[in-house]
Amino acid sequence: MMKKILFFSAMLLGYLTVWSQNTDSIANLYTNTAGNLLLKDNKLVIGGYGEVHLNQPMDGSTFNNGTLDVHRVVMLFGYNFNEKTQFITELEFEHVKEVYIEQAFLQHKLNNFVNLRAGLMLVPMGIINEYHEPTTFNGVERPLIDKYITPTTWREIGIGVTGNVLPASLKYQAYLMNGFNGYDGSAKLNGKNGLRSGRQKGAESYISSPNFAGKVEYFGIRGLNIGLSGYFGKTQSTLYDGIDKNDNTAIATADSSVVSISMVGLDTRYNLRGLQLRGQLYYTGLSNTEQYNRFTANDNGDLNDVGSAMLGYYAEAAYNVLRKTKTEMQLVPFIRYEFLNTHNSVDTNSTKNLSYEKTAITTGFTLALTQGAVVKADVQFLKNAATDKYAKTFNAGIGVMF
Repeated sequence: MMKKILFFSAMLLGYLTVWSQNTDSIANLYTNTAGNLLLKDNKLVIGGYGEVHLNQPMDGSTFNNGTLDVHRVVMLFGYNFNEKTQFITELEFEHVKEVYIEQAFLQHKLNNFVNLRAGLMLVPMGIINEYHEPTTFNGVERPLIDKYITPTTWREIGIGVTGNVLPASLKYQAYLMNGFNGYDGSAKLNGKNGLRSGRQKGAESYISSPNFAGKVEYFGIRGLNIGLSGYFGKTQSTLYDGIDKNDNTAIATADSSVVSISMVGLDTRYNLRGLQLRGQLYYTGLSNTEQYNRFTANDNGDLNDVGSAMLGYYAEAAYNVLRKTKTEMQLVPFIRYEFLNTHNSVDTNSTKNLSYEKTAITTGFTLALTQGAVVKADVQFLKNAATDKYAKTFNAGIGVMF
């Protein structure tokens, strides 16, 4: 496995990259530039982003209804108390009827290198979890690995530090946060959905043990950004609440309801004369899965199927064909190859489910009408290792960010 990780890391560093925008999104300027966007004459800053999608399955042998969805509309509000202290929040409306808080944190600048943060924050893993506005990535839908391994938009409550080390061309983030909800009377993790269902999202979150999340990014070469991120800790369990510290039986039961997580991510983005490259790799090791799967078996005695390791990566290439024309519009055809396996390895009592090993090829275009407004269309070919047949889906949508 280590040889595979080294191979994929070398591949990503050598050949992959990013669709790098002329400016970062408002939300991630807050996240990644120490709140500098708020340092304006006006103390209150308002922004946002949104996207509307069409997803149409394409099967030559059957009729299939498509899905039309106002996938999300997010409103961002920031307030600058003074030059050192800011508050940032994002209010998210998904599928018209669901309301969430995407971010809500207080930031205080200690000096030019260190900022303190506390509140509901994005976990700094990979690219998409932080840069997820529709104008910042190609494809109508976000990559699969950013749905199941790093479950975008993944945010939790915590405290930490961020900053830039300009002489070394480095940015960093480091947080202590609450972890995934692994068990609250029923299992929240499984092989099919990976870690996605464990997100607490700051909604009456509970904590039984803190988790660490951090990222370091290098930007010393023009057009190139390389990120190394990590997340380490345990899932949370309500069984720890109120148990006697001397009750070894109750402690052993609670221990069986958690999974230890060690996640490492490598990402790279590059932009050169209209060529836009992007790549990402995740490897997640999970321990105590044998006990967790047995403890969370269903009423029929069927064991849960959380894998002991997950692997995912993608490589994407794109090119702005309007780069040499006298227009602010961009037309960016792209192609992305993606691999995902939430059963990359399993414990001794489990069997690999081949349907959890997926390969996706997505190709299409992004038309940027102007900065902050895009039209997208693509076709995705998706198959799993249990079949040789690709499922084909046509996707189209609009996206805005302001």
